[in-house]
Amino acid sequence: MMANEKTQRPYRTTLPVPGHSEVNLCSVLSLGKDLSKITMPVIFNEPLSFLQRVAEYMEYAKLLKQAAQEETPIRRLQYVAAFAVSALASNWERLGKPFNPILGETYELEREDFRIVCEQVSHHPPVSAFHAESDEFVFHGTIHPKLKFWGTSIEIHPKGIVTVELPKWKEAYTWQNINCILHNVLVGQLWMEQLGSLEIKQSGGANLKAILSFKSASCNGKDLHRVEGFIMDQEKRKLLFLYGKWTDRVKVCDPSLYEEALEKVKRDAKSPQGSPGHKKVLAKLHSLKVGAFKPSHQDAIDDPSASIDGDETPTIDDIPGSITLWEATPRPSNSSEYYQFTTFAMSLNELTSEMEKIICPTDSRLRPDIRKLENGDQDGAAAEKMRLEEKQRETRKSRKHKKGEEWTPRWFQLAMNPYTNQMDWLYRGDYWDRNYSNIEDIF
Repeated sequence: MMANEKTQRPYRTTLPVPGHSEVNLCSVLSLGKDLSKITMPVIFNEPLSFLQRVAEYMEYAKLLKQAAQEETPIRRLQYVAAFAVSALASNWERLGKPFNPILGETYELEREDFRIVCEQVSHHPPVSAFHAESDEFVFHGTIHPKLKFWGTSIEIHPKGIVTVELPKWKEAYTWQNINCILHNVLVGQLWMEQLGSLEIKQSGGANLKAILSFKSASCNGKDLHRVEGFIMDQEKRKLLFLYGKWTDRVKVCDPSLYEEALEKVKRDAKSPQGSPGHKKVLAKLHSLKVGAFKPSHQDAIDDPSASIDGDETPTIDDIPGSITLWEATPRPSNSSEYYQFTTFAMSLNELTSEMEKIICPTDSRLRPDIRKLENGDQDGAAAEKMRLEEKQRETRKSRKHKKGEEWTPRWFQLAMNPYTNQMDWLYRGDYWDRNYSNIEDIF
């Protein structure tokens, strides 16, 4: 099923030319506006389609493979939870907007241990469907992104349910992605945080549940990027504690170890000012590293006078006895020159002569506007983007005039997701047969 020897090759680790610098958003934003309905200048884009961003889910697909190999439901769930967090890591510092997919646009990615196909199944509202598979797992879902501007921030709501199936164990896991907030979009240094509660439901096995809280940076910033939560059984008993940062890593330990560490931190914090115990815990609590991604309240993070008085739960970065489930791959040294891409992202729009012969004519790699932006031709990219949008409008008008002719997705269809009991865009099959006859010319 998986990729053959030809695809096991080195992938590119850079783009043809460096990316553009950050630009001010004032000229195109209006308060409360749904940004998915605004035609954004190409200067705000990164040279990827949103479908390619969806494929970035798979950067740490090895976690799903590991989950499938575990013998107990709780161990399988901990790796699925780590995978759900890992899918967010590539967002860190990625402030460029991906190109909106054209109706019927597709994207495929085939690697040594998985393959994924994505399709834009709706234009109004925009809906992207995807289906990934391997010998050990199936991963599928739909994303209906909504972006809104609120004065100083942009809220990104990636609505939609995603599902992981582990056929060997007859288990499935479902969750909905959490929200992302971009701060200081008009003045100051841009920075982002993931916010909300992520609930992963396990069905078909022990019916366990993982509930992870993505913390707000808060006024002192100590919880920036922080994520933590528990795996619980049906009686809501806490079985495992997971914690870390969505930009960095996820660890797991027994809840008793977490409680012990928490009590120790509280005791040390109450020790007399200036004592070794007090200094040690302050150093621990204020060791948050944000590097170049420094929010405006960084001074508060570094303020040694910050305290953990009251009911506030202190941050614990490392609990003795923990196991690391996932750790982010370091970004390439030239990442800041290329849209803050990860090494994985650098390869997503790569188009070799061998690939060009076999991929579907609607694949994102063949979009001329994205290709021109990747090659540094902003004016050419803007012209092609405008041409494609006009072509899409004309095609839509033409269908309206032809009675009974409606566009239908080629590779996905609306059907009941048995794990959520909701209608969803599910994979029809046959994409990898490479029979692309009667494909509409969308580019």
